[in-house]
Amino acid sequence: MEGPATILTNPQTGEEKRFAFDYSYWSHDGMIEQQDGYFSIAPNNSKFADQNTVYRDLGVGVLRNAWDGYNSTLFAYGQTGSGKSWSIVGYGANKGIVPTFAEQLYKEIDERRHSSPSTQYEVKFSMLEIYSEAVRDLLHPSDDKRHGLKIREHPKKGFYVEGLKTQFVDSYDAIEKQMDEGTLNRTVAATNMNATSSRAHTIVGITFVQKQKNEAGQETAKTSVVNLVDLAGSERADSTGATGDRLKEGAAINQSLSALGNVIAALADNSNGKMVKVPFRDSVLTKLLKNALGGNSKTVMIAAISPADINYEETLSTLRYADRAKQIKTVATVNEDPTEKLIRELKTENEKLVKLLQEGNLPADIVNGDRENMSDAGDISHASL
Repeated sequence: MEGPATILTNPQTGEEKRFAFDYSYWSHDGMIEQQDGYFSIAPNNSKFADQNTVYRDLGVGVLRNAWDGYNSTLFAYGQTGSGKSWSIVGYGANKGIVPTFAEQLYKEIDERRHSSPSTQYEVKFSMLEIYSEAVRDLLHPSDDKRHGLKIREHPKKGFYVEGLKTQFVDSYDAIEKQMDEGTLNRTVAATNMNATSSRAHTIVGITFVQKQKNEAGQETAKTSVVNLVDLAGSERADSTGATGDRLKEGAAINQSLSALGNVIAALADNSNGKMVKVPFRDSVLTKLLKNALGGNSKTVMIAAISPADINYEETLSTLRYADRAKQIKTVATVNEDPTEKLIRELKTENEKLVKLLQEGNLPADIVNGDRENMSDAGDISHASL
């Protein structure tokens, strides 16, 4: 890792491949364990990135988007055992992005309740997994993993899970309890590469609503949907030693990740000016990530890779995957009442014009437009006489 660049060296030929991203983190070694179990940067070693560093760079932006009313998605992709769940959920004192995001959200809610007591806040939580193309509610799990909840499509909101339960949570303790319950219900199993390998994709959904009254006394709401996605790791059967059910699960995981790769490739082509049909309907995963990748959402992708030389090909594939994903362009809009949005935009435009007027920097087209309007008004006045 060199700054934002990730450099991969072929163990056979010594050839280097360089990939540039917004951030590149090293978390394999160079840490010390604190008394509470938290891994921090070792003295004289600035290469290690602890959990707080990752959250500060990635999670804070997701939190800001939530307050501003934007939908946000953060998902982790990579080989099994490479650190996706570590980054998203974390373990023990080393909290990942999801619990830290929730903790900070409630801290800011408490602060704003004191400064703006008239504003009401609602937080809803859901947690699901996609196991072999079947959707399971992790907060209300069914024993039948093969027949899950149905996916429906709304003309405006897009794909959603019918029957998925959402829980109102009024504190960080409440959301942590729900998260722990959902994590216990996740489908995990041991393979040769990971003792607690995720056998399904997990999506944590947090809906944040801010309600307040406008100047006319009407109640308005601003809503943000935050999806935090922990994808199951891509697998090679010869490396994981998977057989029987584990082998079938690995095949289903790879199939859905392949569909996701096709969607990312098509969206990248469209962003570069090509007109390509995007195959969102090829898997349950791509249906549920449609808004995140090609719709109304601000999206962050974490690509987790292994430093082991035997995983070179898989690491190279992950980096190429991420390199294509960064070409995708999404258009996010604030989720608010249309009338309130129009009023807000008009106020913003008015403030800009007042500022320009005070500085004497009004654009020529506006000044000329005002003169023409005055002239037209004069003509009408004379005509009416």
